[in-house]
Amino acid sequence: MNIPKVIAAELGLQEKQVLTVIGFFAEAATVPFLARYRKEHTGGLDEDNLRDIEDRLSYLTILEERKKTVLNSIEEQGKLTDELKQKIEEAMRLQEVEDLYRPYKPKRKTRGTVAKAKGLEPLALFILENPLYTGNQEEKFAEFINAKKEVNSAEEARQGAMDIIAEMISDSADVRQVLREFLLEKAKIVSKFANPKPTEIPAGAKDVYEVYHDFEGELRRLREYQTLAINRGEHEKFLKVVLSFDYPTALEETYNNYFEYDESVWMDLLLETTEDSFKRLIYPSIEKEVRNTLTEKADLHAIEVFAKNLRQLLLQPPIAGTTIMGIDPGFASGSKIAIIDTTGKYIEGTTMYPHPPQKKMDGAKATVLDFVRRHKVGLIAIGNGTASRETELMIAEVIQENALDCHYLIVNEAGASVYSASPVAKIEFPDLDASMRGNISIARRVLDPLAELVKIDPKSIGVGLYQHDVDQKLLLKKLDDVVISCVNYVGVDLNTASTSLLTYVSGLNKRIASSITRYRERKGRFTTRQELMEVTGLGEKAFEQCAGFLKIPGSENPLDNTFIHPESYEATEKLLQLCDLSTTSINEKGALVKLFVEKQGSQNVAGTIEIGEPTLEDILENLAKPGRDPREEMPAPLLRSDVLKMEDLEEGMKLMGTIRNVVDFGAFVDIGVKQDGLIHISQMKTDKFIKHPIEVLKVGDVIEVTVKSIDIEKGRIGLSNK
Repeated sequence: MNIPKVIAAELGLQEKQVLTVIGFFAEAATVPFLARYRKEHTGGLDEDNLRDIEDRLSYLTILEERKKTVLNSIEEQGKLTDELKQKIEEAMRLQEVEDLYRPYKPKRKTRGTVAKAKGLEPLALFILENPLYTGNQEEKFAEFINAKKEVNSAEEARQGAMDIIAEMISDSADVRQVLREFLLEKAKIVSKFANPKPTEIPAGAKDVYEVYHDFEGELRRLREYQTLAINRGEHEKFLKVVLSFDYPTALEETYNNYFEYDESVWMDLLLETTEDSFKRLIYPSIEKEVRNTLTEKADLHAIEVFAKNLRQLLLQPPIAGTTIMGIDPGFASGSKIAIIDTTGKYIEGTTMYPHPPQKKMDGAKATVLDFVRRHKVGLIAIGNGTASRETELMIAEVIQENALDCHYLIVNEAGASVYSASPVAKIEFPDLDASMRGNISIARRVLDPLAELVKIDPKSIGVGLYQHDVDQKLLLKKLDDVVISCVNYVGVDLNTASTSLLTYVSGLNKRIASSITRYRERKGRFTTRQELMEVTGLGEKAFEQCAGFLKIPGSENPLDNTFIHPESYEATEKLLQLCDLSTTSINEKGALVKLFVEKQGSQNVAGTIEIGEPTLEDILENLAKPGRDPREEMPAPLLRSDVLKMEDLEEGMKLMGTIRNVVDFGAFVDIGVKQDGLIHISQMKTDKFIKHPIEVLKVGDVIEVTVKSIDIEKGRIGLSNK
């Protein structure tokens, strides 16, 4: 297979582009580096294009290796024909290769192999090759009676031949493919309440799976979240699940796609064998394959949605320039408070007990007031877990009662406990108890969400649906790609970045990231990007990949605080000279360069300074806004100073809210009451038909919503943003 040609055709790209990218990957180039700094070579391919090439290259390489193994195995058996070889070589999916290999795959002891050992294969072949046989069938069976081989009667010979034919039908790649497609197109999935013992019912499961107690849906119309919900209910033994389909049609499809004739004197035997093959050999494995196909499709979809939500969460704009109080709310164990300064440094912390069972509300309020006044706290970040809304009410009262110039916001605390007990947290705060680290993480998630959230396993961040049910290897790869993309999109301050954050920078790994932080501890601040070459283990290749993403505010060379790569410094300096500007003046006058280039023509200027036009465009963008944080363009978080109760809501009330999670059927919105409200997909403001809510709403969006329905008993709020 010409893999580059196949990928180019599949993705609608030029073969030359794909070959170039594959060459770069072979040299350990990263996706962020290629997307930003090799546009001239790749034809301007973005990260999505590059990752698609990477994924298809991996799959097709595995496919080719499997083909070689299969072809070698069949050839060693002396059974490889030209026709079979061609079919295997032309196969585009692993499933096709496995179907073609099935008849030649070494088998364990089966009824068919036992019958062959008894010498009954010639009888099976005779039946198949002589549909118009005019002799006596019983006498034909009797010819194969052999006491030494334990064939003691004509009926045993007949049954053995049927077992061999049944396996031959089951091993047919054509039959299996047709039946697979038949079930996917025509079958329904049926789930029923499994009536488990009360002790076997997971907490809350009865309500969760109520809709699937008596559910039936066509496989081809099944939504991905329905597949995942049914799978989980079945796994928890709360649901019984079967496929429903037209059984006679399935048998007819099996017969017609194996036998080349409609009439045979052996018809009764062949029909009986076909049914046995379908029920005993084909359907159990095909049903599993079909269910796996549905699950794979649902997994890919759920992972894609999770990835998009995670990207939005990681790219939330930082709230800088103010002292922040982080609160990790709780009841019996108390609510933990932490104060961090404008750089994220931990200053002070304590535990308060405003809620039951202690109910020390007055003391807790006094503690909060003292901290706010003493440290000039401008913002309070409250985790959204247990006791969150009770804590929010208390904070709102403290702000109102004391007329404080202070706001609060609710922060997604998912993963804070994971961080608290992690090796990273122990290194950062060795003298603090694990229970006192989560509140620091909550505060830092406001100061710089990306820098803090990279310390936590992405699937623990809480913006997915069924993330613990989907393919974990695929999920890890996808979420890791998202984190890498976000870190390199934003860029990293070389002098303040943690080891965790540096690990995700293009070209770096944990070992080199640790070397960078140790270098800082030993020698102090980096003053230039070139100084990176002095870091142990960081060679020329790693420098090429990482240098453009590592920024140095206050560097002696202002270009070190931009995304302009050191390899383009010479061209940039030539460009500035053409404009009569110096490198040191770019912070004040960098935007003027674009006017010069527009007047001279970008093609002319690019030729003069010997770079490509895409690189010139990137240089101009960075000179116009040196040190720019791209997250500044995202909507700012919604800050509050008062609080609502669910009982305060009325239908028709308009409120501002923050999108917390986007799922297949809608979006969950924090509107400042205890329970997030749901905007169903049918209640979303859009001027076009949408397949998924993520097309119009994103995590972190601040929007106006209208209350449509309130169910206090079930804790449900229906919203609309139409």
